[in-house]
Parts: sequence; structure tokens; C-alpha cells
Amino acid sequence: MSVLRIVIVDDEALARAVVREYASADPDVEIIAECGNGFDAVKAVAEHKPDLVLLDVQMPKLDGFEVLELLGRDQPVVFITAYDQYALRAFEVHAVDYLLKPFSAERFQEAMARARERQRAKAASPDVAAIVRDARPKSGPAERVLIRDGANVHVLPVDAIDYVEAQDDYVAFKAEGKQYLKDQTLAAVEATLDPSRFVRIHRSYVLNIDRIAKVELYAKDSRIAILRDGTRLPVSRAGYARLSQLL
Repeated sequence: MSVLRIVIVDDEALARAVVREYASADPDVEIIAECGNGFDAVKAVAEHKPDLVLLDVQMPKLDGFEVLELLGRDQPVVFITAYDQYALRAFEVHAVDYLLKPFSAERFQEAMARARERQRAKAASPDVAAIVRDARPKSGPAERVLIRDGANVHVLPVDAIDYVEAQDDYVAFKAEGKQYLKDQTLAAVEATLDPSRFVRIHRSYVLNIDRIAKVELYAKDSRIAILRDGTRLPVSRAGYARLSQLL
């Protein structure tokens, strides 16, 4: 049996100690990193490429769902959580394993066994976007966007976003003269942004309406949005209809 290399992520030192104690009792589990926050977790995963991340849900700065979103769909995760009705329901629906605090050594070993079985079976990774969407308590529009760049994390306030552009399998956030790429669909981005401030002007663009200087007719049923910095973006007929409702 191959050794299961794990990273422990929890902001509470006592909780990490419990997991460390349970893991240390298993000769086929190797702890390769412990992290007290989500930023360190993203860095550790990028550097060590573990077989499994044991990830606390309730953490300050970056919660477990934000960490999962940054790690991506290829990283196996077992969530550790106190009781949370949204999270537990979502984990069960999407067949993601979780440990409900406080958990026993036996339950921990059961989670490790499931992780090994998935590893051997090379099971398909669950839909990260769907887990994040369903596991979070319903709230208002996003106030920030998190973007992973290797071992680093950019925290982008939505106020700084000029527009978002679809680029193949990625989206590009344009903000303050810089571009940030993220593995996400434009529809998923649009769903998280405030619809009174961001509008889909074209199948490839979501625009912050505060950045518009003017909209010009380009051709029949086709327009161009000119931003304050001079950037010119195409506006489809349907996009112009949506835009007109906000301007």
C-alpha cells in the first residue's frame, strides 16, 4: 500500500493536533505540511502536491470553500467542519467526504480508507464550482475575487474590476491595467457579481458599468462600448438591451 501524503489545514492549533495524533498512528499516512490559514494552504499544496488535503471549512481570511476553489478540481480534499447544514447537505449530494467535529480516530481512518480507494480507482474529481455554490449559505454578491498564481493568491476587490473576458477555458479579469487569469467560466463569474453593476454585454465580456465613457453604433445591430481608459469592447444586440436597462 502506498503512503498517503497529506496536508492538514485548520486555523485552530488544537484541531490540527487532533488530526496529527490520528494520522501519526497510521504508518501509511505521512503529514507533509500543516497550515493555520488558507493562504499557507495554497502555497503548501503548490509546493508539495499532496495526495490529500484535510481542510477546515470555518477559517478567517480564506475559508475552506475559497481554498478549494483556488486549489482546483484535481486536488482531493476531505473537509473538516463543525455542524453546517448547507455544507453537510452539499458534501453528501456531491459525494465529498467530510469529518464532522468532534470526530473519532475510527472515523478518521474511515476517511483515509475512502481517500485511498478513490486514489486507486482514479475516480473522477467532483465539480468544485458546484460544491462551492451549494455548500455556502446563500449570501449577496461577491465583494472580492480570489485568483491563484502558482503558490500566490491575488485578492481582487470587485470595485477594481474593469471587465471580465472569456479566453478559451479561462476568464481574464482586467483591473487597474493588469490581467489576472482564472480557470472558470464567464457564466460562473457573472453569477457571483452584482447584476446592478456588472452586465454581460457580449458572449465574451462582462463589464463594470462604472467604467463606461460612451456606447457608439458600430454597424447594424452592433455597438462598441468605449471605456474611460479608451478600451473598446464589442456590444451585442442582446448585450445592449441588458446594458440599456442599467444606464
